[in-house]
Amino acid sequence: MTQHSDFKSLKKDVAHRMEGAVNVVHQEFAGLRSGRAAASLLEPIQVEVYGATMPITQIGNIGVPEPRLLTVQVWDKSAVKPVEKAIRDAGLGLNPQADGQLIRVPIPPLTEERRVEFTKIAGKYAEDARVAVRNVRRHAMDDLKRMEKDGRISQDEHRDHGKEIQGLTDDAIKRIDDALANKEKDILQV
Repeated sequence: MTQHSDFKSLKKDVAHRMEGAVNVVHQEFAGLRSGRAAASLLEPIQVEVYGATMPITQIGNIGVPEPRLLTVQVWDKSAVKPVEKAIRDAGLGLNPQADGQLIRVPIPPLTEERRVEFTKIAGKYAEDARVAVRNVRRHAMDDLKRMEKDGRISQDEHRDHGKEIQGLTDDAIKRIDDALANKEKDILQV
């Protein structure tokens, strides 16, 4: 294997793992509720039904007919009660009401206290993602050091590749910070 392909595969792996950290923070933010209805609020919910645990999206369609209302059109009548229970027990402060096979989920306005609490949680999610990105960078830098020590890359290549890895790191952290700023704005918007 040439040194170029060594670094190329390392860089590809680093980019993939950093992208994963950014995606995780986006998913975690989707589960944090703001004052407005969003289908992504219910998507992570798991429902005990048919003797198994299934994602709510496999049991019915989530709709957003109004800014402060979500609906779940449950496909099977026997799953209505378990879906209702799962939404109620999800810790989102939601109170679903069944109307036949349609479950209405009004989104109550957030109190100032809950908004502040949610921004702190969002900040923790973002920090965890930043730490994950920095860990990926640290491992990559260790790999570069090892490649130089083994004579597979020169000192100059080590420095240049290190700058590329740092560029990927800076980009991933900026995307995490931007996502956090948007989520905080969304949460604090009354």
